[in-house]
Amino acid sequence: MKKLLNTLYVTLPDVFVNLENENVCVKKDKEVLLRVPLLNLESLVLFNYFGATPQLMGECAKRNITVSFLSEHGKFIGSFYGESKGNVLLRKEQYRVSDDLSRSLCYAKSFVFGKLHNQKWVLERTLRDHSLRVSTDLLKSESSHISENIKNVLECKNVASLRAIEGNAAQSYFNAFDELILKNKEDFVYTTRKRRPPTDPVNAMLSFAYTLLASECRHALECAGLDSYVGFMHVDRPGRASLALDLMEELRPHFSDRFVLSLINRNEIVPSDFETQGSGAVILSDGARKTFLSTWQRRKKETITHPFLKDKLEWGMIPHVQALLLARTIRGDLDAYPPFLWK
Repeated sequence: MKKLLNTLYVTLPDVFVNLENENVCVKKDKEVLLRVPLLNLESLVLFNYFGATPQLMGECAKRNITVSFLSEHGKFIGSFYGESKGNVLLRKEQYRVSDDLSRSLCYAKSFVFGKLHNQKWVLERTLRDHSLRVSTDLLKSESSHISENIKNVLECKNVASLRAIEGNAAQSYFNAFDELILKNKEDFVYTTRKRRPPTDPVNAMLSFAYTLLASECRHALECAGLDSYVGFMHVDRPGRASLALDLMEELRPHFSDRFVLSLINRNEIVPSDFETQGSGAVILSDGARKTFLSTWQRRKKETITHPFLKDKLEWGMIPHVQALLLARTIRGDLDAYPPFLWK
């Protein structure tokens, strides 16, 4: 089992990161703001303008520490990592699966089945815990619609139909999403998914959470020896980590959506934590982004029992475990890929 280590997020825009005596040093105007041993790190995520020195990036490559670059507002730019240590036979089989419409459909159905199951239980959990504060009729109705779409996934014959089923379920899920917001409802209002750019606080946080999750799924797949750019459901496109987007589908509801809802419902993020740009895009302020990231890291360290393996592990290990299960399925060690199904 891969040990869960730490991710260092550098969010200050006017700092640079270098290597000193096997330590990552974050500096501003030659003043050391933070020093962290490389031994304690799994990855670096940089939101800053100045980036990292070649010496640090070279040492990270040697130690298999991924360095990811994001814009100051959280848009993923790219990642740097060392020599690929993946099994060539595993990747060749992955490419064969991707080129075989029938085999790739089986994996795509597993990803979508997991996503819809988890969406349903996000709604059901709110019904269970907050039935007096929400519209139970709406949540039950949309949960029932998702259940019908889950049945349709199992009978689906092609990827185009699967995407339509996924879209129908997503509409039902997000129709009820505003009911899941229990505090500051006059300021945190969800009406529809808006990505480019997000124009309200809820969409801004969802986009940021999805960016972080996609980056972690990509790293997990590469560590498992898979090619994160060759997917089974998302179409291959230059520069797009299609398999990472596939894998994150089943993890979105619990890993990202419920995380964003908890930030709102626990008053950890408040309306004053957002800024509106001239283009109309809404973004997290610098301070709120730090709160978001630190809470994300704490969440990753919480322990759960994996529904398939029945082992206790940290939330942050889930992308790695699912990537390993995916690799075992492609190798033929498992008959079918077991999606992450959480209640």
